[in-house]
Amino acid sequence: MPLPRFDRLPAERRELILGVARRHFAEHGTEGASYNKIIEAAGVSKTAVYHYFDGRDDLLAAVLDGVLGRLLDALGPWGPARDVADFRARFAASASALAGHLRDHPDDLALADAAIARIDAGSWLDWFDALVTDGQRLGVIRSDVDRGLLVSVTAAVIRAADAWALARMRTESVDEAADLPESEAVAPLWSLLCGLWGGTAATADGGTPTDAR
Repeated sequence: MPLPRFDRLPAERRELILGVARRHFAEHGTEGASYNKIIEAAGVSKTAVYHYFDGRDDLLAAVLDGVLGRLLDALGPWGPARDVADFRARFAASASALAGHLRDHPDDLALADAAIARIDAGSWLDWFDALVTDGQRLGVIRSDVDRGLLVSVTAAVIRAADAWALARMRTESVDEAADLPESEAVAPLWSLLCGLWGGTAATADGGTPTDAR
């Protein structure tokens, strides 16, 4: 984590340093990015940077924490749904918002897997734990399988679906991607997860999820 002196910098300066670092890590990889080139590009002296971070890994951790925080902000908090239809609508809204954020923020897209894979990224799985718990309450998600497994599988499927959707966008024209209804874009993901979840109420009322936001 950043050292106390970094937190005392003006917000604009902190964001500049982390933004430069994020771009370098996104472009060159978490292993390939040069610490010296990052601090040079950010306009920070080698002497000063050691008052801000305990080295390269500390800077990387701060960048990935920021990425994870923005992914969770895109998803939004998960609260108990009123019924199955509300569950589906909230799911569609969150999935679409996450995909939209990754589409519009390529640096976060490039670093998403690294951020999610961090040992202390429990807040990511906490969101999916809330989703699964609520789905089990409503009968959308089966209860005869270990919840931890259901949480991990759900999170992995949604992340894979985002990667698939964004790859598809890159092969289509901007107009084609913009014209695709949100409900149609989310429907394949919902259908796939319903098959994995195996809940009795998952498809009881038919249709596809729509945006509730």
